[in-house]
Amino acid sequence: MKIVVIGAGMGGMTAAARLARAGHSITLYEASDTYGGKLRTEWIGKFAFDTGPSLLTLPAVYKDFFIRTGKPLGMLCEISAVDPSFDYRFSDGKSVQFANLSRHHTLNAIRESFGEDVSSQWEHLMKRATKMWDVSREPFIESELRSPLSLLKRKHLIRDIFIIAPWKSLRKLSNEILTDPRLRFILDRYATYSGSDPRKAPAVLATIAYVEEAFGAWHIKGGIGTLATLVYQRAMDVGVDFEFNSTVVEILTKNGQAVGVRLADGRNINADAIIANADASLIYNKLIKGEKRKLRGVRKNLKKADPSIAGFSLLLGLRRSPTHRLSHHTILFSKDYDCEFDAIFTQKLPARNPTIYICAPHDDAMVKDSNLESWTVLVNVPHHGDGGFDWNNENFNQKYANEIIDQIEAHGISVRDRLESLTVRTPSDLEQAVKAPGGSIYGTSSNGARAAFLRAKNRSPIKNLYCVGGSAHPGGGLPLVGMSGELVANAVVRAHSE
Repeated sequence: MKIVVIGAGMGGMTAAARLARAGHSITLYEASDTYGGKLRTEWIGKFAFDTGPSLLTLPAVYKDFFIRTGKPLGMLCEISAVDPSFDYRFSDGKSVQFANLSRHHTLNAIRESFGEDVSSQWEHLMKRATKMWDVSREPFIESELRSPLSLLKRKHLIRDIFIIAPWKSLRKLSNEILTDPRLRFILDRYATYSGSDPRKAPAVLATIAYVEEAFGAWHIKGGIGTLATLVYQRAMDVGVDFEFNSTVVEILTKNGQAVGVRLADGRNINADAIIANADASLIYNKLIKGEKRKLRGVRKNLKKADPSIAGFSLLLGLRRSPTHRLSHHTILFSKDYDCEFDAIFTQKLPARNPTIYICAPHDDAMVKDSNLESWTVLVNVPHHGDGGFDWNNENFNQKYANEIIDQIEAHGISVRDRLESLTVRTPSDLEQAVKAPGGSIYGTSSNGARAAFLRAKNRSPIKNLYCVGGSAHPGGGLPLVGMSGELVANAVVRAHSE
């Protein structure tokens, strides 16, 4: 087949490489001058920063991709476990470090920090999360989610429903199992991993805690963006043709089928199948001009879905402290998480005292001098533009950046006395860089029990058109986007062999 792929994000590239390896003719058109989408490691002076994903979970997703398309991933880069996986610090001065790949050590750490009862409660939560993962993995993540009706055919439907408890929010599950507010804060954070509000997001998001524990948190030497470079190189090796600075302005359709694309330079490219690695709202509301009847349902679903949260980032180049270094991942929790969620999700304002995530890789390949270190600091904020917050106010952005640094230093972590460079990145910047509407990190949120069914399906209502990437099934985040690439590649082959 002759297949066109729109967008060189991780979903688009992995789908393209799988199909090229199977013998199909693939041309990928990317509007920007580079690959990787949101996954990037950027050099600013002497410092490299992971400006998108900052750790790799479920590495088997990409190990499988590389094995199936050529040489194994382990032959191409150095992957190391991040241990501790997270250092959680709270406003009352308490802290706890979660061990990588060890529930036993994590429970011991919780016991030492907060007591036996609290440790037992986390163990109970993780056992529940394990069952949720076992039940939800195949139908909700590893398969196309084509209709809620498909789930009714499951052999143990009633049992599975009670395990997943779709009527419960993550917060409600937390309140039932965890009495310590600090552990509740940790569980709340797994909702923000999908850009969601824990008070609305489904309880099944607790599976992210299990996945992190069971499959580990990993770093790739030189930055996580190295993975994008390796996937790009593999795609070229198996025959994918890339055209950068080539914007697709329309998906051409005829009689309810996608037949090609129109580029900004006026070219019309015919295709047997089209894979769109762009935000679903752009695909269905801007790139397809007709087909109103066929797209009525998907457009209605997109309108119902809440945009995911966005991120406000500080890229800090620092002189290394002679006495203290942070863990690879450090979370500085605010005193009142609900106040932060109210600001982001209800008032659409940046929180005055946000929870702060610091990624400080212990990676000499990410600095030009061994006496330096690079930090990516991220706080969750509302998306940019209509229905969100205006992130084009430079004065506010600089003031907010300084307030965040003040809060980091209030935790006893020095910044200003060793700061060499500071770069601010806003949701507006992300929107411009990768055409992510509003700078929303994950496209749409997982707020509500029906959120998974509102997300764009991998097979479009338009025949021969497929959706891949963070705004499509199974969702955002590096592992799920890689899974979407496999799901779409398999769907293309099956559809055109029928």
